[in-house]
Amino acid sequence: MIGPPGAGKTTVGKALAKKLLCNFADTDRLIEGKAGRKISEIFVESGEQVFRNLESEVLKESLNDFDGVLALGGGAPISSENQALIGSTNSAVVFLEVSISQAANRVGFNRERPLLLVNPRQQWQELMNARRPIYEKLADFKISTDSVKPQEVAEQIKKFLEGNK
Repeated sequence: MIGPPGAGKTTVGKALAKKLLCNFADTDRLIEGKAGRKISEIFVESGEQVFRNLESEVLKESLNDFDGVLALGGGAPISSENQALIGSTNSAVVFLEVSISQAANRVGFNRERPLLLVNPRQQWQELMNARRPIYEKLADFKISTDSVKPQEVAEQIKKFLEGNK
């Protein structure tokens, strides 16, 4: 699952994994486990590049070793190296879309989102403008999570996956 902060990748991913009777993982949580600290701490203490390096490492490991629904951090698909990794999998890539108003309600644009610290709405929109073409290029399926329950989104994704076996 790919998409911007607040799209519901973790929530929908968990619901989908339950429907598919498989495992779920979130690369952001895997990074925190590997680093032994929160993502916001990695950004502040070590910088974005250190985080991005860890993110690429965890993404590569996860795509090679994990079997189930995998939610990627919003920026994970941005580097060309990560795009190549994602594009080389035999797995379906799902792009969860969300409007800024829905994302703001879900995320709250708080300090746990290091790239959204200063003028969060503007930062989110700029990130989305830059990332949307990449998300769309990588996606096999795109679905909006605006005003839709996570269970319903998961059901639509499940139907898509079943139709593409």
